[in-house]
Amino acid sequence: MSTSPTPAADPVTEHVDVVVVGAGLSGVGAAYRLSTERPELSYVVLEGRERMGGTWDLFRYPGVRSDSDMYTLGYSFKPWRDGRSLADGESILDYIRETAEEFGLAERVRYSSKVVGADFDTAAGLWTLSVEDPRTGERRTTTCRFLYSCAGYYDYDDPHSPEFVGQEDFAGQVVHPQFWPEDLDFSGKRVVVIGSGATAVTLVPSMLKGDCAAAHVTMLQRTPTWISAVPSRDKKADRIKAVLPEAMAHHVVRAKNIAFSTAFYQFCRRRPETARKLLTGMATKVLGDPRLVADHFTPPYDPWDQRLCAIPSGDLFRAIKAGDADVVTDHVERFVPEGVLLRSGEVLEADVIVTATGLRLLAFGGIEPHVDGERVELSEQFVWNGAMITGVPNFAVCIGYTNASWTLRADLTHRLVCKVLGWMDRRGHAAVAPRPDGDLEPQPLLDLAAGYVQRSIGAFPRQGDRRPWQVRQNYVLDSLTTLRTDLDRTLAPVTGAGAGAGGAGAGAGADAGEQGELVEVGA
Repeated sequence: MSTSPTPAADPVTEHVDVVVVGAGLSGVGAAYRLSTERPELSYVVLEGRERMGGTWDLFRYPGVRSDSDMYTLGYSFKPWRDGRSLADGESILDYIRETAEEFGLAERVRYSSKVVGADFDTAAGLWTLSVEDPRTGERRTTTCRFLYSCAGYYDYDDPHSPEFVGQEDFAGQVVHPQFWPEDLDFSGKRVVVIGSGATAVTLVPSMLKGDCAAAHVTMLQRTPTWISAVPSRDKKADRIKAVLPEAMAHHVVRAKNIAFSTAFYQFCRRRPETARKLLTGMATKVLGDPRLVADHFTPPYDPWDQRLCAIPSGDLFRAIKAGDADVVTDHVERFVPEGVLLRSGEVLEADVIVTATGLRLLAFGGIEPHVDGERVELSEQFVWNGAMITGVPNFAVCIGYTNASWTLRADLTHRLVCKVLGWMDRRGHAAVAPRPDGDLEPQPLLDLAAGYVQRSIGAFPRQGDRRPWQVRQNYVLDSLTTLRTDLDRTLAPVTGAGAGAGGAGAGAGADAGEQGELVEVGA
């Protein structure tokens, strides 16, 4: 790829070997891997916003924080030095920016550069991207050999925000966490937070802290969510860091946390009844009210059928126990001038209503890949190793875990992309796409029962029924197998117009030495 001819000079065209889309946690990680593992390749990172950070720059609601421990959400190559296991958004944003500066990655980022069109020319082995400046609407062209989307799978411009009957009648203020007003004053006011996911359980205790604390906050939910109280500081990690050198301690703590989260997830999936008793018992211990737990913190589904919410030091439970907050399980009938009328007939009085109703899925930052001018129907394609997609040559996506830290899977994908790029160079392939070895049984890409997944997952590519076509939620297994995938058997060269379809082309011949390296767990 590094020796491929560069298109003729054009004042509106920039050509590089690789384009990474998104300068958030994943995009910066991808840039690091490209810089260190494929330094011979040119690349840029295109970021639609005016600042680095992605999710952690966009969301500014009170208390925004990680719901995965930072020793695994952070990068393997840059130790997380803050003592808090669950960190606030501003600290994570600082960490991302510090990483970019430390490793010289910031200079590769092009801001206000939103990819609004992407077409792959199979004859030329080239992507042509239409890149728009959201501030002005001005467009330019960027070409590349390989396109890597690290923009996640959420729609950050259009969240899930159902229209509530009578919303215009409400006398107070309605806000959505994704567009939190900087000047919102909720001090001394009554607040109703509609929702029960990670955002809601974060907002409720956070709006009760400091000089501008609300008078009272009510969390209104249709269905309870499984919630687990976790320590805000990892004391075992502190002890490990006290006796081991920093780099070694970092890897030991990561391995410890990976092992625990993997084991707990498997425990919940294999012994759901025992897991239910454990989680309800923990909640009852803090709240001291079994009836309250049974009514509002015992979901009808099993743990990890939907993502488990973590609350540092049980802050939500403690706010409820102190009487500063409460939780109501009911349906919204309509908004009324004084607040929210419930189906039960009760009215929740409020000055501010926060609609923490969740996000909307959007495939790969809204990029709709075309091949030779024809739009690829993503829902008819399969995902290979959680990264590349049948029917779309020289294209990869970053899909993190739903049951563990996003970055664990992301970093494996970054390294896999680098491996594919090196393999293409050695084989002399200008373009490749995944090739199924026989029929695959289609499965949803994300195996979660959550409403935000079920509403939109049909528009996404599918996973298959066997590796490397499965998107497994198991870092330990993935770390042992992903980079050992035989590329000659599962990737096919693409040489002619329309040849990007899954199964097209033929392998270049197996190479016993092209098996990749073993990834050390926690490394």
